[in-house]
Amino acid sequence: MKKVFFAALFSVSLMTANAQEPNIPMFGGRQNIDVKFDEYKAAPQGFDQERAGIAKGTVKLIEYQSESVGTTRKANVYLPPKYDAKKKYSVLYLLHGIGGDENEWYKDGGVPNIIMDNLYADGKVADMIVVMPNGRAQKDDSRAGGMGSFRAFGDFDKDLIGSLIPYIEKNFSVYTDKNHRAIAGLSMGGGQSLNFGLGHMDVFAYVGGFSSAPNT
Repeated sequence: MKKVFFAALFSVSLMTANAQEPNIPMFGGRQNIDVKFDEYKAAPQGFDQERAGIAKGTVKLIEYQSESVGTTRKANVYLPPKYDAKKKYSVLYLLHGIGGDENEWYKDGGVPNIIMDNLYADGKVADMIVVMPNGRAQKDDSRAGGMGSFRAFGDFDKDLIGSLIPYIEKNFSVYTDKNHRAIAGLSMGGGQSLNFGLGHMDVFAYVGGFSSAPNT
């Protein structure tokens, strides 16, 4: 299921350029919103299957010091094929659900690295890296917290914006403006993405929430 949501993110990204602005007339103080959407296009067959004979990216486990949590935390970072420190890359911060951690997308079935490799091979994605952090901003950020981690999920924006983003921008060759920065997630991570992304529109230009939990 995670694979479908991850593919949907890029479908949305591809459609954004052709989206039409909504017409929002006012009637008696209430908004009547008429929005025209592009037709949904399903991900192609085999989008999440590893292919031979194409260049492959790498996934690097990083550790960074969190000022808000007061401890060292971890995240996985996907680097595209032929990552070049002399170039600039956009960044997608991809957040996991309530039962996951920094390994949820990468090791538990989401295969973002394979999906991204295939998109690069087909010329269907802009140059970008994908950061997969642990969304629990607490000293014990293990999966054991489960449903008891709501406050830690809610506090993650301080860690994300205050520590993780500065670390990524210092240690990887990425753009530092909001127009090259996106946030998206599934379930608990989808709720975080909507709340943090829409709550910090000076930081993120693109926001994606999939089966978003009403949280944080």
